[in-house]
Amino acid sequence: MSENLLEYLPILIFICFSIMICIAFLIAAFVFGNQKPDPDKNSPFECGFDAFQDTRVKFDVKFYLVAILFIIFDLEIAFLFPWAVSLGNIGLFGFWSMMFFLLVLTVGFVYEWKKGALEWE
Repeated sequence: MSENLLEYLPILIFICFSIMICIAFLIAAFVFGNQKPDPDKNSPFECGFDAFQDTRVKFDVKFYLVAILFIIFDLEIAFLFPWAVSLGNIGLFGFWSMMFFLLVLTVGFVYEWKKGALEWE
């Protein structure tokens, strides 16, 4: 093998080892796991609906709204990490730009709160 390909050998070993661990966990879960469904397993868990039912049943839009709001605010908060790392390099302009961004984020959050989008009925 050439010198360049030998540099990727540890990565290949790591990938193979990771795949073997994943397969071992899947086999262990299948072999040692409890395969007997009971009423608790088949009961509604997080969504609040029966587990086995017609898929075309109407339900409240609040589930989607809460999920979308979580994704929006979670992704916007993710912008804080690179900003915090590069704060020393971007200076006051970067600081005040992020303060404006956070102000817009806060206004949006207060608006959703006042509209009752975060209330669970």
